[in-house]
Amino acid sequence: MSVEQSAASSGVGFRSERGPVLIGIMLSTALVAIDATVIATAVPSIVASLGGFAEFPWLFSVYLLAQAVTVPVYGKLADVFGRKPVMLVGIGLFLVGSVLCGVAWSMGALIAFRAVQGLGAGAVQPMSMTIVGDLYSLRERARVQGYIASVWAVSSVVGPTLGGVFSQYVSWRWIFFVNIPLCLIAALAIGLRFRERVDRRRVRIDHAGAATLTVALTLLILGLLEGGQAWAWGSPQGIAVLVAGAVLLGLFVAIERRAPDPVVPLRLLRNRLLVATNLVSACVGAVLLGLTSYVPTFAQDVLGTGPLVAGFALAALTLGWPISASLSGRVYLRIGIRSTALVGAAVVVLGSALLLLLDGSSSVVQVGATSFVIGLGMGFTAAPTLIAAQSAVQWQQRGVVTGSNMFFRSAGSAVGVAVFGAVVNATLGGSGVEGDRVAPEALTTAVHSVFLGTTVLAVAMLAAVLLMPRDRGRAPAPETTEVAAG
Repeated sequence: MSVEQSAASSGVGFRSERGPVLIGIMLSTALVAIDATVIATAVPSIVASLGGFAEFPWLFSVYLLAQAVTVPVYGKLADVFGRKPVMLVGIGLFLVGSVLCGVAWSMGALIAFRAVQGLGAGAVQPMSMTIVGDLYSLRERARVQGYIASVWAVSSVVGPTLGGVFSQYVSWRWIFFVNIPLCLIAALAIGLRFRERVDRRRVRIDHAGAATLTVALTLLILGLLEGGQAWAWGSPQGIAVLVAGAVLLGLFVAIERRAPDPVVPLRLLRNRLLVATNLVSACVGAVLLGLTSYVPTFAQDVLGTGPLVAGFALAALTLGWPISASLSGRVYLRIGIRSTALVGAAVVVLGSALLLLLDGSSSVVQVGATSFVIGLGMGFTAAPTLIAAQSAVQWQQRGVVTGSNMFFRSAGSAVGVAVFGAVVNATLGGSGVEGDRVAPEALTTAVHSVFLGTTVLAVAMLAAVLLMPRDRGRAPAPETTEVAAG
Protein backbone atom coordinates (compact mmCIF):
# COMPACT_ATOMS: atom_id res chain seq x y z
CA MET A 1 0.00 0.00 0.00
CA SER A 2 1.17 3.53 -0.67
CA VAL A 3 0.34 6.77 1.04
CA GLU A 4 0.93 10.24 -0.07
CA GLN A 5 1.01 12.92 2.58
CA SER A 6 1.20 16.47 1.37
CA ALA A 7 2.94 19.22 3.26
CA ALA A 8 -0.45 20.47 4.36
CA SER A 9 -0.98 17.27 6.28
CA SER A 10 1.95 18.00 8.55
CA GLY A 11 0.87 18.71 12.08
CA VAL A 12 -0.99 16.62 14.58
CA GLY A 13 -3.75 18.89 15.89
CA PHE A 14 -7.43 18.86 15.05
CA ARG A 15 -7.00 21.75 12.57
CA SER A 16 -4.50 19.87 10.43
CA GLU A 17 -5.57 18.03 7.30
CA ARG A 18 -5.60 14.78 9.26
CA GLY A 19 -7.57 16.39 12.09
CA PRO A 20 -11.04 15.07 11.07
CA VAL A 21 -9.66 11.53 10.88
CA LEU A 22 -8.09 11.93 14.32
CA ILE A 23 -11.43 13.16 15.68
CA GLY A 24 -13.15 10.13 14.16
CA ILE A 25 -10.56 7.81 15.73
CA MET A 26 -10.95 9.48 19.13
CA LEU A 27 -14.76 9.24 18.96
CA SER A 28 -14.52 5.57 18.00
CA THR A 29 -12.15 4.92 20.88
CA ALA A 30 -14.48 6.78 23.24
CA LEU A 31 -17.36 4.49 22.22
CA VAL A 32 -15.40 1.40 23.21
CA ALA A 33 -13.94 2.96 26.37
CA ILE A 34 -17.20 4.39 27.71
CA ASP A 35 -19.27 1.28 27.03
CA ALA A 36 -16.77 -0.82 28.97
CA THR A 37 -17.70 1.11 32.15
CA VAL A 38 -20.98 2.98 31.57
CA ILE A 39 -23.14 -0.02 32.36
CA ALA A 40 -21.62 -0.56 35.84
CA THR A 41 -23.64 2.15 37.60
CA ALA A 42 -26.78 1.29 35.61
CA VAL A 43 -26.95 -2.36 36.72
CA PRO A 44 -29.49 -1.80 39.55
CA SER A 45 -31.85 0.04 37.18
CA ILE A 46 -31.44 -2.62 34.48
CA VAL A 47 -32.14 -5.45 36.92
CA ALA A 48 -35.17 -3.60 38.30
CA SER A 49 -36.51 -3.23 34.74
CA LEU A 50 -35.59 -6.60 33.20
CA GLY A 51 -34.92 -8.90 36.15
CA GLY A 52 -32.18 -11.52 35.89
CA PHE A 53 -29.93 -10.44 38.76
CA ALA A 54 -27.98 -13.71 38.65
CA GLU A 55 -27.14 -13.22 34.97
CA PHE A 56 -26.07 -9.57 34.99
CA PRO A 57 -22.28 -10.32 35.28
CA TRP A 58 -22.57 -11.64 31.73
CA LEU A 59 -23.23 -8.07 30.55
CA PHE A 60 -19.53 -7.44 31.21
CA SER A 61 -18.13 -10.89 30.40
CA VAL A 62 -19.81 -11.34 27.01
CA TYR A 63 -18.70 -7.87 25.85
CA LEU A 64 -15.07 -8.54 26.82
CA LEU A 65 -15.21 -12.03 25.34
CA ALA A 66 -16.64 -10.99 21.96
CA GLN A 67 -14.17 -8.13 21.73
CA ALA A 68 -11.10 -10.18 22.63
CA VAL A 69 -11.64 -13.21 20.42
CA THR A 70 -12.29 -11.21 17.25
CA VAL A 71 -9.33 -8.81 17.46
CA PRO A 72 -6.79 -11.12 15.72
CA VAL A 73 -9.24 -11.87 12.89
CA TYR A 74 -10.02 -8.19 12.29
CA GLY A 75 -6.29 -7.45 12.28
CA LYS A 76 -5.71 -9.92 9.45
CA LEU A 77 -8.72 -8.68 7.48
CA ALA A 78 -7.38 -5.13 7.72
CA ASP A 79 -4.08 -6.22 6.21
CA VAL A 80 -5.92 -7.83 3.30
CA PHE A 81 -8.77 -5.41 2.57
CA GLY A 82 -7.56 -2.20 4.23
CA ARG A 83 -8.23 -0.47 7.54
CA LYS A 84 -11.14 1.70 6.42
CA PRO A 85 -13.69 -1.02 5.53
CA VAL A 86 -12.90 -3.01 8.69
CA MET A 87 -13.22 0.12 10.84
CA LEU A 88 -16.55 1.07 9.26
CA VAL A 89 -17.89 -2.47 9.71
CA GLY A 90 -16.85 -2.31 13.37
CA ILE A 91 -18.59 1.02 13.92
CA GLY A 92 -21.67 -0.32 12.12
CA LEU A 93 -21.82 -3.43 14.32
CA PHE A 94 -21.37 -1.28 17.41
CA LEU A 95 -24.21 0.98 16.25
CA VAL A 96 -26.56 -1.94 15.59
CA GLY A 97 -25.65 -3.50 18.93
CA SER A 98 -26.31 -0.21 20.74
CA VAL A 99 -29.77 0.17 19.17
CA LEU A 100 -30.66 -3.43 20.01
CA CYS A 101 -29.42 -3.03 23.60
CA GLY A 102 -31.58 0.07 23.95
CA VAL A 103 -34.74 -1.84 23.01
CA ALA A 104 -33.86 -5.09 24.83
CA TRP A 105 -36.91 -6.76 26.42
CA SER A 106 -35.15 -9.22 28.72
CA MET A 107 -31.81 -9.80 30.40
CA GLY A 108 -31.06 -12.64 27.96
CA ALA A 109 -31.70 -10.36 24.98
CA LEU A 110 -29.55 -7.60 26.48
CA ILE A 111 -26.67 -10.04 27.02
CA ALA A 112 -26.93 -11.22 23.40
CA PHE A 113 -26.97 -7.65 22.08
CA ARG A 114 -23.97 -6.75 24.27
CA ALA A 115 -22.15 -9.50 22.36
CA VAL A 116 -22.97 -7.66 19.10
CA GLN A 117 -21.48 -4.50 20.62
CA GLY A 118 -18.39 -6.50 21.56
CA LEU A 119 -18.02 -7.74 18.00
CA GLY A 120 -17.93 -4.12 16.85
CA ALA A 121 -15.52 -3.09 19.59
CA GLY A 122 -13.20 -5.90 18.50
CA ALA A 123 -12.69 -4.08 15.19
CA VAL A 124 -12.75 -0.49 16.45
CA GLN A 125 -10.02 -0.72 19.07
CA PRO A 126 -7.20 -2.29 16.98
CA MET A 127 -8.17 -0.38 13.83
CA SER A 128 -7.89 2.93 15.69
CA MET A 129 -4.32 2.16 16.69
CA THR A 130 -3.46 0.70 13.26
CA ILE A 131 -4.72 3.79 11.40
CA VAL A 132 -2.64 5.95 13.75
CA GLY A 133 0.37 3.81 12.85
CA ASP A 134 -0.33 4.29 9.14
CA LEU A 135 -1.17 7.97 9.26
CA TYR A 136 1.50 9.47 11.52
CA SER A 137 5.27 9.37 11.54
CA LEU A 138 7.29 7.87 14.36
CA ARG A 139 7.92 11.34 15.80
CA GLU A 140 4.22 12.28 15.63
CA ARG A 141 2.81 9.02 16.85
CA ALA A 142 3.63 9.41 20.54
CA ARG A 143 1.80 12.74 20.65
CA VAL A 144 -1.22 11.13 19.01
CA GLN A 145 -1.00 8.28 21.52
CA GLY A 146 -1.38 10.99 24.16
CA TYR A 147 -4.63 12.11 22.50
CA ILE A 148 -5.91 8.51 22.48
CA ALA A 149 -4.83 7.89 26.08
CA SER A 150 -6.67 11.05 27.14
CA VAL A 151 -9.86 9.56 25.69
CA TRP A 152 -9.50 6.55 27.97
CA ALA A 153 -8.77 8.86 30.92
CA VAL A 154 -11.88 10.96 30.36
CA SER A 155 -14.01 7.90 29.62
CA SER A 156 -13.03 6.25 32.91
CA VAL A 157 -14.67 9.15 34.72
CA VAL A 158 -17.44 10.03 32.27
CA GLY A 159 -18.63 6.44 31.71
CA PRO A 160 -19.82 5.59 35.24
CA THR A 161 -21.13 9.15 35.69
CA LEU A 162 -23.23 8.97 32.51
CA GLY A 163 -24.57 5.58 33.54
CA GLY A 164 -25.71 6.96 36.88
CA VAL A 165 -27.21 10.15 35.42
CA PHE A 166 -29.18 8.39 32.68
CA SER A 167 -30.39 5.67 35.04
CA GLN A 168 -31.53 8.13 37.71
CA TYR A 169 -33.00 10.94 35.65
CA VAL A 170 -33.95 9.51 32.23
CA SER A 171 -33.74 5.77 31.52
CA TRP A 172 -30.93 3.22 31.48
CA ARG A 173 -31.76 2.63 27.80
CA TRP A 174 -30.22 6.00 26.94
CA ILE A 175 -26.74 4.78 27.88
CA PHE A 176 -26.99 2.85 24.60
CA PHE A 177 -29.02 5.30 22.50
CA VAL A 178 -26.45 8.06 23.12
CA ASN A 179 -24.00 6.00 21.02
CA ILE A 180 -26.06 6.54 17.86
CA PRO A 181 -24.93 10.12 17.02
CA LEU A 182 -21.35 9.35 18.11
CA CYS A 183 -21.19 6.33 15.79
CA LEU A 184 -22.57 8.32 12.88
CA ILE A 185 -20.12 11.22 13.35
CA ALA A 186 -17.15 8.85 13.69
CA ALA A 187 -18.18 6.88 10.59
CA LEU A 188 -18.63 10.06 8.54
CA ALA A 189 -15.27 11.50 9.59
CA ILE A 190 -13.38 8.32 8.72
CA GLY A 191 -15.48 7.43 5.69
CA LEU A 192 -15.15 10.84 4.03
CA ARG A 193 -11.65 11.96 5.08
CA PHE A 194 -9.53 8.81 5.37
CA ARG A 195 -8.32 7.40 2.07
CA GLU A 196 -6.01 4.47 1.49
CA ARG A 197 -4.86 2.71 -1.62
CA VAL A 198 -4.70 -1.00 -1.00
CA ASP A 199 -2.75 -3.16 -3.41
CA ARG A 200 -5.43 -5.63 -4.38
CA ARG A 201 -4.01 -9.11 -4.51
CA ARG A 202 -5.67 -12.44 -4.80
CA VAL A 203 -5.83 -13.95 -1.35
CA ARG A 204 -7.18 -17.16 0.04
CA ILE A 205 -9.04 -16.37 3.25
CA ASP A 206 -7.98 -18.70 6.05
CA HIS A 207 -11.52 -19.60 7.11
CA ALA A 208 -10.46 -22.74 9.00
CA GLY A 209 -7.79 -20.87 10.93
CA ALA A 210 -10.06 -17.95 11.77
CA ALA A 211 -12.90 -20.20 12.95
CA THR A 212 -10.62 -22.45 15.01
CA LEU A 213 -8.87 -19.48 16.62
CA THR A 214 -12.17 -17.80 17.49
CA VAL A 215 -13.63 -20.93 19.13
CA ALA A 216 -10.37 -21.72 20.95
CA LEU A 217 -10.02 -18.22 22.37
CA THR A 218 -13.72 -18.15 23.26
CA LEU A 219 -13.37 -21.33 25.33
CA LEU A 220 -10.12 -20.27 27.00
CA ILE A 221 -11.29 -16.77 27.92
CA LEU A 222 -14.70 -18.11 28.95
CA GLY A 223 -13.00 -20.60 31.25
CA LEU A 224 -10.87 -17.85 32.79
CA LEU A 225 -13.75 -15.41 33.18
CA GLU A 226 -16.23 -17.88 34.68
CA GLY A 227 -13.82 -20.11 36.61
CA GLY A 228 -14.61 -19.72 40.30
CA GLN A 229 -17.80 -17.82 39.35
CA ALA A 230 -20.24 -19.91 37.29
CA TRP A 231 -18.39 -23.13 38.19
CA ALA A 232 -15.58 -24.26 40.47
CA TRP A 233 -12.06 -24.30 39.05
CA GLY A 234 -11.74 -28.04 39.56
CA SER A 235 -15.22 -28.93 38.34
CA PRO A 236 -15.72 -31.10 35.23
CA GLN A 237 -17.17 -28.08 33.35
CA GLY A 238 -14.22 -25.84 34.20
CA ILE A 239 -11.62 -28.44 33.22
CA ALA A 240 -13.46 -29.44 30.04
CA VAL A 241 -13.74 -25.84 28.79
CA LEU A 242 -10.05 -25.06 29.34
CA VAL A 243 -8.82 -28.40 27.92
CA ALA A 244 -11.03 -28.05 24.82
CA GLY A 245 -9.72 -24.52 24.28
CA ALA A 246 -6.10 -25.65 24.61
CA VAL A 247 -6.63 -28.54 22.18
CA LEU A 248 -8.23 -26.25 19.60
CA LEU A 249 -5.40 -23.77 20.02
CA GLY A 250 -2.94 -26.55 19.20
CA LEU A 251 -5.07 -27.45 16.16
CA PHE A 252 -4.99 -23.79 15.12
CA VAL A 253 -1.17 -23.80 15.15
CA ALA A 254 -1.17 -26.90 12.93
CA ILE A 255 -3.61 -25.24 10.51
CA GLU A 256 -1.55 -22.05 10.32
CA ARG A 257 1.62 -23.94 9.44
CA ARG A 258 -0.04 -25.21 6.26
CA ALA A 259 -2.21 -22.20 5.36
CA PRO A 260 -0.96 -20.26 2.29
CA ASP A 261 -2.15 -16.96 3.81
CA PRO A 262 -2.53 -17.58 7.57
CA VAL A 263 -4.70 -15.35 9.74
CA VAL A 264 -1.81 -15.11 12.21
CA PRO A 265 1.61 -15.61 10.54
CA LEU A 266 3.47 -17.78 13.03
CA ARG A 267 6.82 -16.32 12.01
CA LEU A 268 5.77 -13.08 13.66
CA LEU A 269 5.51 -14.94 16.97
CA ARG A 270 9.19 -15.86 16.65
CA ASN A 271 10.20 -12.20 16.45
CA ARG A 272 11.86 -11.30 19.74
CA LEU A 273 10.60 -7.71 19.72
CA LEU A 274 7.00 -8.71 19.01
CA VAL A 275 7.01 -11.45 21.66
CA ALA A 276 8.38 -9.01 24.24
CA THR A 277 5.88 -6.25 23.41
CA ASN A 278 2.97 -8.72 23.52
CA LEU A 279 4.09 -9.87 26.98
CA VAL A 280 4.26 -6.23 28.09
CA SER A 281 0.75 -5.68 26.80
CA ALA A 282 -0.56 -8.72 28.70
CA CYS A 283 0.99 -7.43 31.93
CA VAL A 284 -0.51 -3.97 31.31
CA GLY A 285 -3.98 -5.50 30.94
CA ALA A 286 -3.65 -7.61 34.09
CA VAL A 287 -2.33 -4.72 36.22
CA LEU A 288 -5.11 -2.43 35.00
CA LEU A 289 -7.82 -4.95 35.86
CA GLY A 290 -6.34 -5.53 39.31
CA LEU A 291 -6.33 -1.82 40.08
CA THR A 292 -9.70 -0.94 38.54
CA SER A 293 -11.37 -3.86 40.34
CA TYR A 294 -9.95 -3.40 43.83
CA VAL A 295 -8.73 0.18 44.37
CA PRO A 296 -12.32 1.55 44.54
CA THR A 297 -13.33 -1.35 46.79
CA PHE A 298 -10.42 -0.62 49.12
CA ALA A 299 -11.22 3.11 49.19
CA GLN A 300 -14.91 2.54 49.96
CA ASP A 301 -15.00 -0.49 52.26
CA VAL A 302 -11.69 0.01 54.09
CA LEU A 303 -11.18 3.78 54.08
CA GLY A 304 -14.91 4.55 54.25
CA THR A 305 -15.12 6.96 51.30
CA GLY A 306 -18.11 7.34 49.01
CA PRO A 307 -18.31 5.91 45.47
CA LEU A 308 -17.51 9.27 43.86
CA VAL A 309 -14.33 9.82 45.89
CA ALA A 310 -13.27 6.22 45.29
CA GLY A 311 -13.76 6.75 41.56
CA PHE A 312 -11.56 9.84 41.59
CA ALA A 313 -8.84 7.89 43.43
CA LEU A 314 -8.81 5.43 40.54
CA ALA A 315 -9.11 8.21 37.95
CA ALA A 316 -5.68 9.42 39.09
CA LEU A 317 -4.29 6.34 37.32
CA THR A 318 -5.84 7.32 34.00
CA LEU A 319 -4.82 10.95 34.44
CA GLY A 320 -1.14 10.08 34.79
CA TRP A 321 -1.25 7.81 31.74
CA PRO A 322 -1.99 10.39 28.99
CA ILE A 323 0.45 12.88 30.50
CA SER A 324 3.37 10.47 30.22
CA ALA A 325 2.14 8.96 26.93
CA SER A 326 2.17 12.39 25.27
CA LEU A 327 5.67 13.09 26.63
CA SER A 328 7.07 9.69 25.71
CA GLY A 329 7.71 10.71 22.08
CA ARG A 330 10.25 13.34 23.08
CA VAL A 331 11.88 10.88 25.45
CA TYR A 332 12.21 7.90 23.10
CA LEU A 333 13.50 10.07 20.27
CA ARG A 334 16.35 11.01 22.64
CA ILE A 335 17.12 7.79 24.50
CA GLY A 336 15.37 5.09 22.43
CA ILE A 337 12.15 3.14 22.77
CA ARG A 338 13.56 0.33 24.92
CA SER A 339 15.15 2.72 27.41
CA THR A 340 11.93 4.75 27.65
CA ALA A 341 9.90 1.60 28.30
CA LEU A 342 12.42 0.52 30.94
CA VAL A 343 11.97 3.83 32.76
CA GLY A 344 8.19 3.43 32.58
CA ALA A 345 8.22 -0.18 33.81
CA ALA A 346 10.51 0.78 36.70
CA VAL A 347 8.05 3.52 37.70
CA VAL A 348 5.19 0.99 37.59
CA VAL A 349 7.20 -1.30 39.89
CA LEU A 350 7.77 1.62 42.26
CA GLY A 351 4.08 2.58 42.26
CA SER A 352 3.00 -1.03 42.79
CA ALA A 353 5.40 -1.34 45.73
CA LEU A 354 3.85 1.81 47.23
CA LEU A 355 0.47 0.04 47.12
CA LEU A 356 1.83 -2.39 49.72
CA LEU A 357 2.15 0.51 52.19
CA LEU A 358 -1.60 1.17 52.14
CA ASP A 359 -3.66 0.10 55.15
CA GLY A 360 -6.75 1.14 57.07
CA SER A 361 -5.07 4.32 58.31
CA SER A 362 -4.09 5.54 54.83
CA SER A 363 -5.75 8.55 53.26
CA VAL A 364 -7.57 8.53 49.95
CA VAL A 365 -5.03 11.13 48.76
CA GLN A 366 -2.29 8.54 49.29
CA VAL A 367 -4.28 6.02 47.24
CA GLY A 368 -4.77 8.54 44.43
CA ALA A 369 -1.11 9.61 44.45
CA THR A 370 0.01 5.97 44.21
CA SER A 371 -2.37 5.34 41.33
CA PHE A 372 -1.06 8.47 39.60
CA VAL A 373 2.54 7.18 39.83
CA ILE A 374 1.50 3.86 38.28
CA GLY A 375 -0.34 5.73 35.51
CA LEU A 376 2.79 7.74 34.71
CA GLY A 377 4.77 4.53 34.37
CA MET A 378 2.10 2.93 32.17
CA GLY A 379 2.20 5.83 29.71
CA PHE A 380 5.96 5.53 29.31
CA THR A 381 5.65 1.75 28.80
CA ALA A 382 2.47 0.93 26.85
CA ALA A 383 2.64 3.61 24.14
CA PRO A 384 6.33 3.17 23.16
CA THR A 385 6.15 -0.64 23.09
CA LEU A 386 3.10 -0.57 20.79
CA ILE A 387 4.88 1.92 18.53
CA ALA A 388 7.96 -0.33 18.49
CA ALA A 389 5.84 -3.32 17.43
CA GLN A 390 4.13 -1.35 14.64
CA SER A 391 7.43 0.05 13.38
CA ALA A 392 9.00 -3.41 13.19
CA VAL A 393 6.78 -4.54 10.29
CA GLN A 394 5.50 -3.27 6.95
CA TRP A 395 1.97 -2.10 6.19
CA GLN A 396 0.86 -5.59 5.12
CA GLN A 397 1.45 -6.95 8.64
CA ARG A 398 0.76 -3.91 10.82
CA GLY A 399 -2.90 -4.82 11.35
CA VAL A 400 -2.04 -8.31 12.57
CA VAL A 401 0.69 -6.97 14.85
CA THR A 402 -1.55 -4.28 16.35
CA GLY A 403 -4.41 -6.74 16.75
CA SER A 404 -2.07 -9.20 18.46
CA ASN A 405 -0.95 -6.50 20.90
CA MET A 406 -4.54 -5.53 21.69
CA PHE A 407 -5.53 -9.18 22.10
CA PHE A 408 -2.77 -9.85 24.60
CA ARG A 409 -3.94 -6.87 26.63
CA SER A 410 -7.51 -8.23 26.64
CA ALA A 411 -6.25 -11.72 27.48
CA GLY A 412 -4.15 -10.26 30.31
CA SER A 413 -7.26 -8.53 31.62
CA ALA A 414 -9.25 -11.77 31.52
CA VAL A 415 -6.52 -13.73 33.28
CA GLY A 416 -6.04 -10.92 35.79
CA VAL A 417 -9.74 -10.80 36.66
CA ALA A 418 -9.82 -14.57 37.18
CA VAL A 419 -6.61 -14.85 39.19
CA PHE A 420 -7.22 -11.82 41.40
CA GLY A 421 -10.79 -12.95 42.09
CA ALA A 422 -9.55 -16.39 43.09
CA VAL A 423 -6.87 -14.85 45.32
CA VAL A 424 -9.38 -12.62 47.10
CA ASN A 425 -11.86 -15.46 47.61
CA ALA A 426 -9.15 -17.78 48.91
CA THR A 427 -7.79 -15.10 51.25
CA LEU A 428 -11.19 -14.22 52.65
CA GLY A 429 -12.50 -17.75 52.94
CA GLY A 430 -15.32 -17.53 55.45
CA SER A 431 -13.52 -15.20 57.83
CA GLY A 432 -14.62 -11.64 58.23
CA VAL A 433 -17.76 -12.15 56.14
CA GLU A 434 -21.00 -11.09 57.79
CA GLY A 435 -23.95 -11.57 55.46
CA ASP A 436 -23.15 -9.52 52.37
CA ARG A 437 -20.55 -7.40 54.17
CA VAL A 438 -16.87 -8.06 54.63
CA ALA A 439 -15.03 -6.84 57.71
CA PRO A 440 -12.53 -4.06 56.81
CA GLU A 441 -9.65 -5.97 58.43
CA ALA A 442 -10.30 -9.09 56.38
CA LEU A 443 -10.78 -7.07 53.20
CA THR A 444 -7.52 -5.18 53.81
CA THR A 445 -5.66 -8.50 53.94
CA ALA A 446 -7.39 -9.76 50.80
CA VAL A 447 -6.78 -6.59 48.79
CA HIS A 448 -3.14 -6.56 49.93
CA SER A 449 -2.83 -9.96 48.25
CA VAL A 450 -4.05 -8.32 45.04
CA PHE A 451 -1.56 -5.47 45.48
CA LEU A 452 1.22 -8.01 45.98
CA GLY A 453 0.14 -9.76 42.78
CA THR A 454 0.14 -6.40 41.00
CA THR A 455 3.73 -5.84 42.13
CA VAL A 456 4.75 -9.26 40.82
CA LEU A 457 3.13 -8.43 37.46
CA ALA A 458 4.95 -5.09 37.37
CA VAL A 459 8.25 -6.91 37.84
CA ALA A 460 7.23 -9.32 35.05
CA MET A 461 6.50 -6.30 32.85
CA LEU A 462 9.97 -4.94 33.55
CA ALA A 463 11.46 -8.34 32.65
CA ALA A 464 9.49 -8.38 29.38
CA VAL A 465 10.84 -4.94 28.46
CA LEU A 466 14.36 -6.23 29.13
CA LEU A 467 13.67 -8.95 26.52
CA MET A 468 13.29 -6.28 23.84
CA PRO A 469 16.36 -5.95 21.61
CA ARG A 470 18.41 -2.82 22.12
CA ASP A 471 17.62 0.11 19.85
CA ARG A 472 19.84 0.16 16.81
CA GLY A 473 19.33 3.53 15.27
CA ARG A 474 15.95 4.96 14.41
CA ALA A 475 12.99 2.68 13.81
CA PRO A 476 11.76 2.54 10.21
CA ALA A 477 9.22 5.19 9.30
CA PRO A 478 5.73 3.89 8.57
CA GLU A 479 4.34 3.80 5.10
CA THR A 480 2.11 6.75 4.30
CA THR A 481 -1.64 6.93 3.92
CA GLU A 482 -3.46 9.21 1.56
CA VAL A 483 -5.69 11.72 3.32
CA ALA A 484 -8.35 13.77 1.63
CA ALA A 485 -7.63 17.46 1.42
CA GLY A 486 -11.08 18.56 2.27
